[in-house]
Amino acid sequence: MTGGTGFQSRHLAVVGLGLMGGSLARALRSHAAVITGVEANPESREYALAQGIVDHATDDLRAGVSEADTVILCAPVRIIQTMLEKRIGSYLRSNTLLIDIGSTKRDICEAMGKLPVGIHAIGGHPMTGKEVSGVAASDGALYRGRPFVLCPTRRTLPATRLRALSLVAALEAVPFEMEAQRHDHLVAAISHLPYILSAALVATVDKQGKSDPQVWELAAGGFRDMSRLAGQDVQMMSDIMSTNTQAVATLLALFRVQLAMLEAMLVSRDDQQLADFLRPAREARLEWIQKYENGAKNGK
Repeated sequence: MTGGTGFQSRHLAVVGLGLMGGSLARALRSHAAVITGVEANPESREYALAQGIVDHATDDLRAGVSEADTVILCAPVRIIQTMLEKRIGSYLRSNTLLIDIGSTKRDICEAMGKLPVGIHAIGGHPMTGKEVSGVAASDGALYRGRPFVLCPTRRTLPATRLRALSLVAALEAVPFEMEAQRHDHLVAAISHLPYILSAALVATVDKQGKSDPQVWELAAGGFRDMSRLAGQDVQMMSDIMSTNTQAVATLLALFRVQLAMLEAMLVSRDDQQLADFLRPAREARLEWIQKYENGAKNGK
């Protein structure tokens, strides 16, 4: 095996061979002697085997993880939680590193904390993705330069943390360590709230389109950019937000205040106050792009 970091796995199990799981398997290919994929979809299993993404593939969770020393859970949030609460703890060997990539962390980390002593469990969330899904879209460079959050659990020992950090380094991702509750508050602002606003925008335009369908013909780049998130899988996003309702509701309340202020400025025709409101938002966005997004693209 080769690899520029300290992460090495004798037997890596990736549970869920979609875009994210397939990309993880590709990225860790040179860091694992054997990779087993656990996936219910037979076509995804066959593709992963044919492409050499995994060495073995099964739809049997027990068979897929029982020999592994590293297990990565790449299923939807609710499925991860169910696996943790009902099954997987009895399948894993002692000293196994268990990490997930679920979009919310509080409930998952609580469930991880109840696993048998000896399992090295830590919550994870890589902040990356694509508009397309499925293992056929997987990309070994998907995590490169992107944030990868790690959240400790009651089953996170110093050795767990070091192993997880070495895994993140092998992905060439950027580690961020924080408590699960803080993570959920932050992603509510930058991920869950934007999805809701995008869906609300499309619903509003759709109602307008009922009276004048030509609105869809005129829709261009601005609408395309703002509406992109509304195209995400409804069941997946519903599961994510149902595990982070309080944080999302708090941010929606704050957003309503911003909308009310904008509405008042428009109704009163206060152009100067409107400009004063919009200018700091533009500057904050430009600063974020320059400092974080461009920096990530340049590998900084």
